[in-house]
Amino acid sequence: MSAPPGLLISAPNSGAGKTTVMLGLLRAFRERGLNVQPFKSGPDYIDPAFHMAASARASFNLDSWAMSAPMMRHLASAARHADLVIAEGSMGLFDGVARAGAYGHGSSAETAAFFGWPVVLVLDIGGQAQSAAATALGFKEFYPELPFAGVILNRVSSPRHERLTRLGMEKAGIEVLGVLPKRNDLKLPERHLGLIQAVEHPDLDEAIANYARFLADHVNLDRLLPLAAHRPQAGQMAVDLPPPPGQRISLARDAAFSFTYPHLLKHWQDSGAEIDFFSPLLDEIPDKKADVIWLPGGYPELHAGQLATATKTFAAIRQHAETRPVHGECGGYMVLGQELIDKDGVAHPMLGLLGLVTSYAERKFHLGYRQARSVCQTPLFATNSKWRGHEFHYSRILKQPDTPLFDVTDADGRPVAETGSLRGLTTGTFFHMIAKAD
Repeated sequence: MSAPPGLLISAPNSGAGKTTVMLGLLRAFRERGLNVQPFKSGPDYIDPAFHMAASARASFNLDSWAMSAPMMRHLASAARHADLVIAEGSMGLFDGVARAGAYGHGSSAETAAFFGWPVVLVLDIGGQAQSAAATALGFKEFYPELPFAGVILNRVSSPRHERLTRLGMEKAGIEVLGVLPKRNDLKLPERHLGLIQAVEHPDLDEAIANYARFLADHVNLDRLLPLAAHRPQAGQMAVDLPPPPGQRISLARDAAFSFTYPHLLKHWQDSGAEIDFFSPLLDEIPDKKADVIWLPGGYPELHAGQLATATKTFAAIRQHAETRPVHGECGGYMVLGQELIDKDGVAHPMLGLLGLVTSYAERKFHLGYRQARSVCQTPLFATNSKWRGHEFHYSRILKQPDTPLFDVTDADGRPVAETGSLRGLTTGTFFHMIAKAD
């Protein structure tokens, strides 16, 4: 079956409104009877859950820096039974890893060009009118090989504002696909890592339905459909991931632990692994027969006091770690440690399987791609195995006395101090793994 046509929703910068547009379009087209497959370009742990809520289809990350071309094609095959693909970009359209050339490696533009998805640029035109056309024209011509569908104007304050902006777009030869009047009630709630999690939204379905009505009223959906396109993909499709870490995997999942890449869980399940979910916040006990316990990232720094009282969960994880592997990523790594200090400076005892002490009170921003090479032989990571991943958190390491697990660098090859830890059968990293590296 051939791939369905697609569009990529992007913007010149974060905060322009592309997530609202994305969710509204997913639901609006779904309500028209179309089967719409969402994707997220780049590393993002939160948006795919919102996409799934809007479209009723699992959303997957596509990352041209961390993933090989075969893996990108493999993940995009999730759309094979869909009528339309809509992908959401990250940050600005051309933002990615610095390298020689006209655009960033790992950027949303790279993803769109790879699949042949025309770009719909969401422009926040607050404080400008005709000048917005110069921005749109620059984005259209910066990478001429990239298909460009047109623009959706956001935060338009009046009919006069719209008319003046349209005059500029007409002069630049840019098609206006939609005009969204300024509204302050359509923002999704946010916190320090971006949007709140989908499971935390008090009335997510109604919010998305509201976005869909708004987009249907102000965007030319009938025009968007014929603009969608794709580039035929040839070659092998493969996943650059190892076998699952065990046949039975017990995975923490609740408001404190939810940042897991969907493609990773799908790969484990497609490979025959059984995944059991448990909630540390509810003091649930992980699967006693699990081969491995996996603590993903999330917001444990916001729930440290409650986690510290999860005596049944913590006792079961400690017992498991005596004979079988336990691994934590980012927030999960922090919980494996000795203490987690919250924003008020209060130290909460954690699992103590590692000597790690982290502080959210003494914040330090960590953001970026990571390249990692395992320096130890463990049940989960063979010596010299290489990984690509992403780190995004504000916590600072105050103490890390254990054996380093990886040599870690950023995307430019510069050493990163957060190497991960190993003690016994317990391992942890601050980066979230995305794929294997060569």
